[in-house]
Amino acid sequence: MGYQKLGLTTGHRRAMLRNLVTSLIKENRIRTTESRAKEVKSIADKMVTLAKRGDLAARRQALAYIYDEDAVRKLFDTVAPRYADRRGGYTRIVRTGHRRGDAAPMVILELV
Repeated sequence: MGYQKLGLTTGHRRAMLRNLVTSLIKENRIRTTESRAKEVKSIADKMVTLAKRGDLAARRQALAYIYDEDAVRKLFDTVAPRYADRRGGYTRIVRTGHRRGDAAPMVILELV
């Protein structure tokens, strides 16, 4: 199937996903819709895998995707060592009910 378009143009979708991944790394947990969380989950797992490699090329790849240098620093210095012995599944989706305005299914996406 690939990915979900989320009702956005390509540039808007990429920017939104980059923002969500950056926020997830900085805050360790974000509240968003289920469909967005499913897209962010795979990207965030790839970023943690890059950080676990820990070399300069991996850091530059992460910097090319994540907006905030402080978030990349946190990813490589604190988040990656936490998952050194884990082989994947770095994020968790917890359903929290429906949004009041449009009844969209809401979730909390967090780093395990």
